[in-house]
Amino acid sequence: MQPSEIESILRSALALDEVHVSGEGGHYQVIAVASLFDGMSRVKKQQVIYAPLMEQIASNAIHALSIKAFTPAEWQRNKKLIMPS
Repeated sequence: MQPSEIESILRSALALDEVHVSGEGGHYQVIAVASLFDGMSRVKKQQVIYAPLMEQIASNAIHALSIKAFTPAEWQRNKKLIMPS
């Protein structure tokens, strides 16, 4: 599975402002930014991202998934620390 496929699934299922997916060989990293995460716990944010990907996880197309989910305000504060220039 390609990172672009994961990005496409997430974009079509969720109202995301930004989504960045990297990785290969079944191991992927997702950074998602959306106002829908406002007020959610970290666990709830991860559950929202996992939900549209359950079929790929069940089929083992996605073996491991690292998720970082931010509101737009959180992303503005953390972006410089996470995204390489």
